[in-house]
Amino acid sequence: MEPARRDGLKRRDALLDAALRCFVRQGVLGTGIEEIRREAGASPSSVYHLFDGLPGLILALLMRTFERLFAHLAERVQPTARAEDAVVALVDGHLEWILGHPEEGRFMYQATAIEFGADAEAIQALQARKAELLAPVVLHLSRFIAEGKLPPWSPLAFDVVLLGPSHEACRRFLAGAPLDPEWMRATLPGLAWQSVKPRRSTGKR
Repeated sequence: MEPARRDGLKRRDALLDAALRCFVRQGVLGTGIEEIRREAGASPSSVYHLFDGLPGLILALLMRTFERLFAHLAERVQPTARAEDAVVALVDGHLEWILGHPEEGRFMYQATAIEFGADAEAIQALQARKAELLAPVVLHLSRFIAEGKLPPWSPLAFDVVLLGPSHEACRRFLAGAPLDPEWMRATLPGLAWQSVKPRRSTGKR
């Protein structure tokens, strides 16, 4: 990598790290671009050179967060050889990453729950990138669908059923609810598998 490009990536990550610290302290809605600039010790021109204002910066931080989370999910899911192990790895991997990165988790849930000013084209680009990042997990699960060991659902349906309870538990925990992380990891992955595992026919009508 060329030195100039490397330096540019370092400045970009430094601004994203500064933005994350500000969002954690003040919330996404309570933070302005000037606070982030001061936190990073950056010039106004550099902020607007790298990001098209606050919406662009939020979108970039969301993108980086999803890249890190989905890479972790792929690492957990891809080595599995059974449908049950894949489902448990997916849900536990999500819980593991969010609980291990609470600041990024809080930001992710805040930013995805509000309208942060990004245009429709930018939002579409984010959705496309998410689908690209999740593709290795979707491909791995598709083998179990083909074998009849998982229901023939869309990725969105799997996300709602398998990760919906995990997302809700993480949101509440990060907001201060008295949920035990050990209970979350010991319970939610197994419940996810129970919700999608094949049901044996009894032959009764």
